[in-house]
Amino acid sequence: MWIFPFLPDQASTTARQVDALYFFELGVAGFFTVLICTLIVAFAVRYRRGSNVDRSRPPLKGKWSELVWIGVPLILALMMFTWSAALFFNNHEPPGNALDVSVVAKQWMWHLQHSEGRSEINELHVPLGSPVKLSMTSQDVIHSFYVPAFRVKQDVLPGRYTTLWFEPTRVGRYHLYCAEYCGTNHSTMGGWVSVMEPADFQRWLSQGGAGPSMAEQGERLFVQHHCAGCHRGSQTVRAPRLEGVFGHPVPIQEGRDIRFVTADGTYIRDSILRPKAQVAAGYEPVMPSFQDQISEQDLLKIIAYIKSIGAEGAAP
Repeated sequence: MWIFPFLPDQASTTARQVDALYFFELGVAGFFTVLICTLIVAFAVRYRRGSNVDRSRPPLKGKWSELVWIGVPLILALMMFTWSAALFFNNHEPPGNALDVSVVAKQWMWHLQHSEGRSEINELHVPLGSPVKLSMTSQDVIHSFYVPAFRVKQDVLPGRYTTLWFEPTRVGRYHLYCAEYCGTNHSTMGGWVSVMEPADFQRWLSQGGAGPSMAEQGERLFVQHHCAGCHRGSQTVRAPRLEGVFGHPVPIQEGRDIRFVTADGTYIRDSILRPKAQVAAGYEPVMPSFQDQISEQDLLKIIAYIKSIGAEGAAP
């Protein structure tokens, strides 16, 4: 057994794919390193000063050697590019059945909340064999969510949402790190990801009590901050209804022109904090800003509520 393993455990579907690409690139680099070093030594010995070698007619052209030296590296480079691009796009879009977990990074901790409502600090419990999607944002500076055993890493940025997904393949506890220097106590910002059998995960999830889900908490905040007064058919203020909006294109008025943007998490967040930046076509810019009035955790809950009513009505 290795005291210092060469690589962390392979604990996700992504890990095997990333390692296969890594070892292929390592093999290509090693092959050419050995080839070039061998040729350097061989030529140095063969053509050293004083050696008995005919130097009267040195070759002036080497068409085939040049073609091979250009063509082989080009083919290998294109292979690595195609392989890595396919891996990137495959890991960029999470499956539709992925479990949703919201992540808020702050100096110097991770706040994670499951869609069912249970929250964790510096811990993430997930079921074996199920894809997990993380919707992440930062409350202060740039952080980076990094789980070496899963071979996944994604920057977590203030003012916007980034996503990351993985599918665990081995039960166990795996280190979670912040891979971006985020301040004085950056080295202490870590945690664990616990992969559990599906039945054990469901028991763990229910141990937190049958509290309100994120969407239910978001609805309460939606009413508490008086959003419902305008966006649920107000008789005094004309505002767009939100049923069926999430994930669909929304018309935005820009002078005399209209452009369409997708109503994703970032659009909803900006509409709450900077409502006059993108005004829905056909409506007046009368909504007040909630900047510094709603925390990042509460914003994620409101977004979860708006997403939950996405199927309740047709997109405008």
